[in-house]
Amino acid sequence: MTSGVEKLLQGYHHYRDNKYEKKRALIEDLVSRGQHPEVAVVACSDSRVDPAILFQADPGDLFMIRNVANLVPPMEEEGTYHGTSAALEFAVLGLGVKHIIVLGHAHCGGIKLMMEPEPYDSAFKYVPAWVSMLDAAHRRVRATMSNASDEARTRACEQNAVLVSLENLTTFPWVREGIDAGELQLHGWYVDIAAPELSAYDWEAGKFTAIA
Repeated sequence: MTSGVEKLLQGYHHYRDNKYEKKRALIEDLVSRGQHPEVAVVACSDSRVDPAILFQADPGDLFMIRNVANLVPPMEEEGTYHGTSAALEFAVLGLGVKHIIVLGHAHCGGIKLMMEPEPYDSAFKYVPAWVSMLDAAHRRVRATMSNASDEARTRACEQNAVLVSLENLTTFPWVREGIDAGELQLHGWYVDIAAPELSAYDWEAGKFTAIA
């Protein structure tokens, strides 16, 4: 049986000998001119949700920011290490991306842990604190969907995580300035990985609508 690492090495060899050769001119251009992606994607670290595969993107298309539950924290000055904030800063100020997509997904382990912390809360140190930024959204779902099924409430929390991240994005002044100048657009997308079905948040309707 092929191990996980061996499978990766086999994949590298296939990429090097096949896909790389087909994209050689593009990649060499990206090396010589540098990267200029128009789109940054904030996605979950979940192994089942790879935006580059989902959207069949080419090298240079997407600037990827991935973490547990596709979360953007609010801007804060305290502390030293702000991985997600630093990546967003680089995308907006360094690369001049035109779009930021927050991509949520169904069956998210981080959201499940936030909703049902047992038995993980005693084993994890960093994850519970990270997903706690969704506590208010979780409380809203419980209050407004008390008669809904557990699955429906989970899907709602997953989609609310996208909205929380979109809201937190606007706490960064350079994001607000880009939006006000008409140079930056924010998008909230949600994918049901089992279908697969992609939905986008409709700002006017205030809900996620399936993309045909």
